[in-house]
Amino acid sequence: MKKKLIGILVSAATVMTLLAGCGAAEQANVSSDEYVVKIGYSTGLCHAPIHIAIENGYFEEEGLKFEAITVESAVISEAVGTGQVDAGFGLVGKFVQPLENGLPMKLTAGIHTGCTKLVVPNDSDIQTVADLKGKRIGVASLADSPCLTAKRSLAKAGVGVTAENMEVEFVVYSNTDLPMALQNGAIDAYCAADPAVSKAQEEYNLRAIIDTTTDDDYKDEYCCLSFVTTNLAENYPDLAAKYTRAVMKAAKWIEENSEEAAKIQLDNNYVTGELDFNAAILESYNYIPSVSGGYDALAKSVEELQAIGIIRKETDAQALIDNSFVRLDGVEDTY
Repeated sequence: MKKKLIGILVSAATVMTLLAGCGAAEQANVSSDEYVVKIGYSTGLCHAPIHIAIENGYFEEEGLKFEAITVESAVISEAVGTGQVDAGFGLVGKFVQPLENGLPMKLTAGIHTGCTKLVVPNDSDIQTVADLKGKRIGVASLADSPCLTAKRSLAKAGVGVTAENMEVEFVVYSNTDLPMALQNGAIDAYCAADPAVSKAQEEYNLRAIIDTTTDDDYKDEYCCLSFVTTNLAENYPDLAAKYTRAVMKAAKWIEENSEEAAKIQLDNNYVTGELDFNAAILESYNYIPSVSGGYDALAKSVEELQAIGIIRKETDAQALIDNSFVRLDGVEDTY
């Protein structure tokens, strides 16, 4: 029987007001057998590995005591920093700068590829990434992974995205407002994550200029990685390994059962949408997990983000990579 979920929605406001004595600090001297791992997850479609690990009982199979806590993806770093979650899952791009600034997190494995697109109206004269020079690009946040993906692609195409040479204008709208901003001409393109961007692509007849699921630059790069807190990695490495193995097992199951995974997500209210649409998106990703692939994705992100000034020039990139990723005993690519 799966562990009962804790229905807590951790928002930006609540995270900043949480008491320092809460969360992992309460278990500072607890043994591994007694420690309850707080697993943060969002309602995003691509968070399927955590949803499936819960519903298929993979955490229990590992002997992991856990509580599942709903956390808005926008504040997962804050939830880690305040000790409200011990483990989770997310887009590697959004973690790189917080990790540089000391976020107590260790990435543990690559879980899947894909899930981000930059789109334009189908009749737009923008045909390539280079054509975005001088254009207005909508994003939900300047610090989130889709914006960083757009900047990486623009830099590769020779379009300036540094503070000293910015040749595009990034404009912030909420995720729900991005399609309408594009339709009314307030922006020329926008970059966002699935499933919202794929739904908008279908509904508003949009065309993808960047698609990390299929583009050569990204199709083999893991976008989403599992993580644990530094506390869990250093003081409870056996629990960190159990968590990571369970999520990897769930990812492999999704790779072979995308439609059933989509149905489980819908039936248990993890996501909304239509079964066929959701299943097609899950099937389009590579859900074969990889420890080495996760490390490579982090290394590539750090290298390219430092080149455009997101990571400080004086930062030792290799030290940042090695300090931010942990290879856990008993967690292998072949698992």
